Amino acid sequence: ATLFPKYREKYLREVWPLVTRSLDKYKIACELNLVEGSMTVRTTKKTSDPYIILKARDLIKLLARSIPAPQALKILNDDYHCDILKIGGLVRNKERFVKRRQRLIGPDGATLKALELLTQCYILVQGNTVSVMGSYKGIKQVRKVVLECMN
Repeated sequence: ATLFPKYREKYLREVWPLVTRSLDKYKIACELNLVEGSMTVRTTKKTSDPYIILKARDLIKLLARSIPAPQALKILNDDYHCDILKIGGLVRNKERFVKRRQRLIGPDGATLKALELLTQCYILVQGNTVSVMGSYKGIKQVRKVVLECMN
């Protein structure tokens, strides 16, 4: 089960039918528990692709990380992968961390947009983490840029 923050509850409730439909195609069962604030995915007897459960797990991880559902659902494609980079512990000084994270985003998100276009990845900077979706090659490039920017 993947826990999600309280502020995501309303959005998740809205998009859950879409998520369920998408996972039904792959014969994966999913469950949204609003009481404990968690999402769960599991295989059914009809599941044929063994790797799809890992993709489904990544999907609910991305949904919990505030990635829009239409974007997060692309992870179910074979040529799409994701990574969550933790940038929180890389810089000791809080002010310096905020400055470097802002440098990564750029004015009006221009630097981030350029990085997305160059690597053909989807990038979301939020708090102490950077979520990346795309090809392995693109994710590797983004990881390198993000870590070098923060150091």
